[in-house]
Amino acid sequence: MTSRLRKKVLTLPQKAGIYFFKTRTGEVIYIGKARSLRDRVKSYFQQTSDVKTKNILSETWDVDFILTGSTKEAAFLENNFIRTYQPKYNLRLKDDKSFPFLKMTLRKKFPALILTRRVEEDGAKYYGPYSPAQQARQTSHLIAKYFGIRTCEEAVPGKRKRPCLEYDLKLCSAPCVKYISESDYRESVENALLFLDGKTEKLLSILKLKMRESASRKEFEQAAHWRDLIHTIEDIKERPKLISVQMEDIDIFGFARENENIAVYVFMMRRGKVIESEELTVQEKEEVSNTKILSACLWDFYEKRKNIPDKILLPFAPDRKEKLSKMLLKKKQKKVEILTPIRGKNKKLVSLANTNAEILMRKKSEDLSPLEEMRKIIELKTLPVRIEGYDISNTGGDESVGSVVVFENGLPQKNDYRKYKIKSVEGPNDVASIQEVIKRRYTRLLQEKKAFPDLILVDGGKGQLNAAKAVLEELGLSHLPVVSLAKKEEIIFTPSRKNGIRLEKTSSVLKLFQNIRDESHRFALSFHRLRRKKKSFESRLDGIEGIGPKKKAALLIKYKSVEEIKKASIEELAKIVGKKVAQGLVDKLRTE
Repeated sequence: MTSRLRKKVLTLPQKAGIYFFKTRTGEVIYIGKARSLRDRVKSYFQQTSDVKTKNILSETWDVDFILTGSTKEAAFLENNFIRTYQPKYNLRLKDDKSFPFLKMTLRKKFPALILTRRVEEDGAKYYGPYSPAQQARQTSHLIAKYFGIRTCEEAVPGKRKRPCLEYDLKLCSAPCVKYISESDYRESVENALLFLDGKTEKLLSILKLKMRESASRKEFEQAAHWRDLIHTIEDIKERPKLISVQMEDIDIFGFARENENIAVYVFMMRRGKVIESEELTVQEKEEVSNTKILSACLWDFYEKRKNIPDKILLPFAPDRKEKLSKMLLKKKQKKVEILTPIRGKNKKLVSLANTNAEILMRKKSEDLSPLEEMRKIIELKTLPVRIEGYDISNTGGDESVGSVVVFENGLPQKNDYRKYKIKSVEGPNDVASIQEVIKRRYTRLLQEKKAFPDLILVDGGKGQLNAAKAVLEELGLSHLPVVSLAKKEEIIFTPSRKNGIRLEKTSSVLKLFQNIRDESHRFALSFHRLRRKKKSFESRLDGIEGIGPKKKAALLIKYKSVEEIKKASIEELAKIVGKKVAQGLVDKLRTE
């Protein structure tokens, strides 16, 4: 696995972004930022004694990433995504601390510039966020020194008779003691806002002149002071695209296409912060236009979604835009702007989404290579993009359950997993159980007119394969391809290759089949254990007067085991089953 990841790391771009370490099941366990994604992630695979790094690598199955426009954007995006995913190995950003903003309190008679970590809808104007935090303080200092804007929250006018030390340090124009008129102060505020809005060219030219003059007089310390201020202003000019101080809800779409392969990448900005992204990949005939494909993707994306943004940014206008607008209006009860920006910040956001869509398309092309090989090996007509895996778990036929796991493009789709309690089979009969689960699964899909998989994989040998095939024929679904994977020998059985197919242990196709089989086994086994635990729990409560099915269920919700019930006080148990029954329950369990 490590050698496979090492090879993948070498394909990462040498650009700024954030990276994700993921487990076999797709769980994000660590998120980091990087100036160069390739160099940073590659450093994890060097020899180290760091326990945390070793633990991360021991659980990592895949590495993913998102490109950003700068390292500063990467820092902000890392912050937002850690808050969203809460990865187990990220600790420092799980608290409620966030990057600082500067707030100009415009509703006040004499506005102040305040450092804050929260953006609120209070009529003030916000700038930022700033990274590192020191940059916010430097900016505040700069505004105070050059524009005389106060940085305190003192009432103005107030009871003060003389100005504070900030005035003596030339960091405030002292409106609190009326050393400046309201009109002059307002003019200073307007000039400060121009600076904060990024219109800094005039100020920079003045500072550069001062720096050169100081250097020519050999006042090097003063020249260094002006140099540092210039650097601060230039850093401030680099504004992060992926954060907005306008508390906006925006979805930003990127689109990329190569022949029949299409990739769509979505940044989801909520309350001014990109907190999540989604990836969509489809295949379509070359003669179908991009506008039709984008329209279909947008329709599918929003049709079942409840959280609709206020604004949608697109790389180009889709077909049926008016119909899409009506659907969004109906869902949100408010008009949603659908825009195709041609300049400015929104255009940069779409360009960044497009870049990530292009990378997604390249990644998916690489991911599809084992699927293409699989198609050839088992002689499928189409690429097995969606594969469903089946397994049965029981103990001597007791508490028999079945599982269905779904993989798309070689990756698990956990929201589509399903589990079944076996109803019609008695005893340890895996073949009959597989038939029941497949019949129930596809009968429902037929009734609901939902899409079927490109390939079905059952755990087992020829018996399980033939059983699955018989059920599919009964349902009129004999066209669905089905294969089985036998344990230990790892032989792939297909209807046309009855002696099975033996692949090399290093084969990417075999590894994918094993991954699906192992995941279906894990999912079935976990459900089976849960059923056994519940049955054991309930059986030990049988015969206790006053405890029926409903009270058993209530106890199971509160206490996960009989041992936990034993530790509970009578008062706690009485809240669930009543005092008299609680006493009988405790007496019974203590005599066991």
